Amino acid sequence: MTPRVEIARMMHLPALLRILWAFTRKTDWLPVRRSRLTDLRILFTLLRERRVRIIRNAGRPVAFLAREGARVHALYVHPEARGLGYGRALLHDAQRTGWLELWTHAANTDARTFYAKAGFEEVAKGELNDEQLPDVQLIWREGVQA
Repeated sequence: MTPRVEIARMMHLPALLRILWAFTRKTDWLPVRRSRLTDLRILFTLLRERRVRIIRNAGRPVAFLAREGARVHALYVHPEARGLGYGRALLHDAQRTGWLELWTHAANTDARTFYAKAGFEEVAKGELNDEQLPDVQLIWREGVQA
């Protein structure tokens, strides 16, 4: 059964922060550059603007995707829920727009593999992130295979 994607609400903010921090605060190669307060403010704004989609399991958010138009800002799955298709379901929901673009850290090989399997193509390299680490830009277009 395909997980149900829904619009996140303000009441989901604490769970979304836990999901975010499970990656950003516990990944060895990723330096922490933003404060928890800054993360809270960013997610609060995205939620207020209805730009976050979630998947829940047993009533609790286990994954979320934040985007603005075609730009994916974040896709995170709680560590205990990885490999269950939640990220794929969120991405598939976002792909209904016909094209997407995002940046991910070059060192995040799991994410790069995930996006490649979803048909994304790496088109540029840079360091356009808070951590000032090498990253790659990926683009997906409907009907175009990487």
